[in-house]
Amino acid sequence: MKGIKYFLEFLLWIILFLIFKIIGFKNSSNIGGKIGEIFGPLIRSKKIFKKNILNAFPSIDNNNLKKIEKDMWNNYGRTFAEYAFIKQFKNSKLEDNLKIEGGEILQKIIDEKKPVLFLSGHFANFELMAMVIERSGINLASIYRPLNNFFLEPYMTRLRKNNICKIQIKKGLDGIKEIFRFLKNNYSIAMMIDQRVSQGERIDFFKKKAHTTNLPALLVKKFKCQIVTIKIKRYENYKFKITIEKPVIFAETETTESITLKLNSWLEKTILENPSQWTWMHDRWK
Repeated sequence: MKGIKYFLEFLLWIILFLIFKIIGFKNSSNIGGKIGEIFGPLIRSKKIFKKNILNAFPSIDNNNLKKIEKDMWNNYGRTFAEYAFIKQFKNSKLEDNLKIEGGEILQKIIDEKKPVLFLSGHFANFELMAMVIERSGINLASIYRPLNNFFLEPYMTRLRKNNICKIQIKKGLDGIKEIFRFLKNNYSIAMMIDQRVSQGERIDFFKKKAHTTNLPALLVKKFKCQIVTIKIKRYENYKFKITIEKPVIFAETETTESITLKLNSWLEKTILENPSQWTWMHDRWK
């Protein structure tokens, strides 16, 4: 039964992508937003969303809770539709929809020829982060979580390799070995730090303990590399502002726990800036 379900999902994805390419970027983003609003709450648990929101906003009223939920699904649906146009972003055909702040930081990283860790979360259209970094000329490898749908996974991996980042490292123990190899060969690494992990330290996240990846901290300690955090914001529905922040160098006295806690703190502040543009469906506090 699971195979049939995945195959039908794959067919629906392909059909929608063909429609999106015909009707254009703006129309597709708008329709994708409505699809997200309608079907998102039907296919994912509202309990997880509400629990997560209350962890971050204990005193939120019901109207604001519903607004964040609606806007989150709208953003999610738009991001889904925008996959059909990721090639146009890469080729600068949609450059009017993309504003980049801190581009000079990327150029300095290129000039210094030292690998860094680019960190962000699932904000707005999160796929644009790795695309912008690689497009700047930085040697980059990006960490990704494979889709459960084994029909759709090869298609999405190919799309990412062709249009987002050529080197895709699968999340997991084997992926960590690849990360070590690429850092040793002067490649920078891009990764999201906001998904729940089954292992790792339990670190404060919105004042509650949550399983948190300590991989960035371990890489900082082992390779002495800088961290560059990146914010992604959607505005005017289908425009994006990508902010590349100044590199952070942690002191040798920092522990993996203290580094991870500071990264969680950065994540919290970034979420609070635009709570409806973060994916609240990751069960971080499970």
